[in-house]
Amino acid sequence: MTHSVVATEERHFESLHKALDIVAREKKYLAQTQAPPWEQSLAFYRNVIARDFPHFVAVDGNGKVVGWCDVSPVFGNSRAHIGVLGIALLPEARGRGLGAQLLQAAIDKSWSCGLTRIELAVRADNLNAKALYERLGFEHEGLARRASLIDGIYHDAFRMALLR
Repeated sequence: MTHSVVATEERHFESLHKALDIVAREKKYLAQTQAPPWEQSLAFYRNVIARDFPHFVAVDGNGKVVGWCDVSPVFGNSRAHIGVLGIALLPEARGRGLGAQLLQAAIDKSWSCGLTRIELAVRADNLNAKALYERLGFEHEGLARRASLIDGIYHDAFRMALLR
């Protein structure tokens, strides 16, 4: 099945929220272990789009969201040049190059929006994501020890960033 990467629109929100919940419940890739309530997610999606921050989805031939990538604003005037990257794919969409397509779209849009730094945290055991970020130029800035706690187990995370 062919997939396409497109800018997120309101019509994607419901499918995007379902995809977020699926990936979150894997307890391996996201800060959440389940999707936030619908109203909270809706407000987040609308805010990112209203502020013209990067938000892209990968959709299958039926229009179902199988992945996404966003760069969210950072709080504080002195940090207005920074965006925080979030990206995930449904299990069936991994390993097909969609992550690289989503990430490149978000990077391009970030630079066109005037951002000059994109930062992220990736769990130390997520070697595929780490390799993708490195391929696209992200550099290691440190290791956050015990960055997350899931089901009683701590996980370290690499801090990485891409500068324009």
